[in-house]
Amino acid sequence: MLVLGIESTCDETACAVVQDGKKIFSNLIASQTEVHSPYEGVYPELACRRHFDSLIPLIDQALKEAPAPIDLIAVAHGPGLIGALLLGVHAAKALSLAWNKPFVGVNHVEAHLYAAIMGCEAPKFPALGVVVSGGHTFLTRIQSVGQYEMIGQTVDDAIGEAFDKVAVLLGLPYPGGPEIEKLARQGDPLRYPLKSGVVKGRPWDFSFSGLKTNVLYTLKGQNCDKRAPNQIPPEDKPHLAAGFQEAALQDIVKKSLAAAEQMGCKMIFLGGGVTQNQRLRELFQKSPLPVHFPLPGLSLDNAAMIAGLGYHIFLQKNEQGDSLDLEPRPRMPLRSITLKPIHHVF
Repeated sequence: MLVLGIESTCDETACAVVQDGKKIFSNLIASQTEVHSPYEGVYPELACRRHFDSLIPLIDQALKEAPAPIDLIAVAHGPGLIGALLLGVHAAKALSLAWNKPFVGVNHVEAHLYAAIMGCEAPKFPALGVVVSGGHTFLTRIQSVGQYEMIGQTVDDAIGEAFDKVAVLLGLPYPGGPEIEKLARQGDPLRYPLKSGVVKGRPWDFSFSGLKTNVLYTLKGQNCDKRAPNQIPPEDKPHLAAGFQEAALQDIVKKSLAAAEQMGCKMIFLGGGVTQNQRLRELFQKSPLPVHFPLPGLSLDNAAMIAGLGYHIFLQKNEQGDSLDLEPRPRMPLRSITLKPIHHVF
């Protein structure tokens, strides 16, 4: 079964063609980084306009790389920016009508987890799912593809969002995650030892707001705002970046490994853009369980993961597509897409 995937949840326009949930024939992404860089974050109005310009040419190019006609269309219908989602969802509906092919809506965040499962030849469940991205940070127990139990989540900033905000404090360009990682390689995390927040009575939850404030006060002085002059010398910025990165990533890894052990998990699957961080990957090497990261090109927002997961959703729906009244969902909890599991050989 050949599936066309469409991704337009935020600032990346992406299209892909994937066979049977695994084999990728095309995975095209139109990045908007240069558009949003001057604003130090995603500007929703501009993101939607760029999707409008990019989507049809990307679909055309993706189809040229398909070995046969498309059997199914899969589209990310949440969570994300409402304007961006509308463009992707309505494009999928239009193609479904024009081609007389079924389409299914896919949870974008679940697809990030599937991106790691996609590269595993023999996934074992139950497994721990760890999503670390610019918009989401959480732990979930994966019973099977489509069945999840939420374990813990951030109560404030997502980890990728915290990286971006700290990068702004340090005068680094957007997107901040890669810039923080690059600067941290030159620093000593013990020079400015920091700690992530603790959520009372909720051992698997995360809090990065306090950590971000610690960086601000270390850099600018106690109770100062980001407009105040720096109180540390420029040569100490790499040490502060390293201290922040180590505290944030150690928190993710420590809680992930403890949760996996307590929940009886057999593997750990990580998804989201922060999985590209090499220090995070180094820290997970201490895991006694097999740890799987997304395949190259599947960490950031992409359509291959949408098409791959869409294939499974279609089978779980007894090969019935969604109706044309499917609506975009800017907020879409992972638990809301729990489906009846199927026995499927990867």
